Amino acid sequence: MKRNPEYKTRILLADDHMVVRMGIASVLTFAGGMDVVGETDNGLDAVRLAHELKPDIVLMDLQMPALSGAEATARIHAQDPEVKVLVLTSFGTSGELKKAMDAGAAGALVKSSSREEIINAINGVMAGRQVLSGVIQATIENFSAMPELSPRKLEILNLVAKGLSNKEIGQIVGVSSETVKDHVAKILEAVGASTRAEAVSMAINLGLITG
Repeated sequence: MKRNPEYKTRILLADDHMVVRMGIASVLTFAGGMDVVGETDNGLDAVRLAHELKPDIVLMDLQMPALSGAEATARIHAQDPEVKVLVLTSFGTSGELKKAMDAGAAGALVKSSSREEIINAINGVMAGRQVLSGVIQATIENFSAMPELSPRKLEILNLVAKGLSNKEIGQIVGVSSETVKDHVAKILEAVGASTRAEAVSMAINLGLITG
């Protein structure tokens, strides 16, 4: 069934920065053929408005108050599967990106994407295609390839991120400093890092820990 050529794609903007929403709304208005039917600055309202307004697409930021973009995407997909979610992020962690895609997002772009890239992505999603910018595709693939760390190793890595020594970490988790040292060495090997700081940075960027 062909869409009425006069039909405007209905879009809900979900981003906690008003300036960002204004900028995107301006881009879409200038493009023509698109209508911003609602805006919100938090994930819970994004779910509610998606249900009430039934937009074609929700442009969803990942990092939002009340409910993360990934969780909001999951709820929208569950209650209104016909509403498509296109993640538009300043670059959240790859873990959050993967969660959003696994939850049913139809695509993902970085906010630094050009006007043409955003418009083409919206049109692509409306045509039933999955749209991922190259940098996001690579990041999700890197996250998927990451080895899974045990709960104990993640606990230790979180403590390493707080700047604690092996002795201090050992006292907290109830093991010797030598055992902590062994865990840290295995963590570095698992994530392909050469230093503790590098391992922490990689883990934060991949969403394994919060830092």
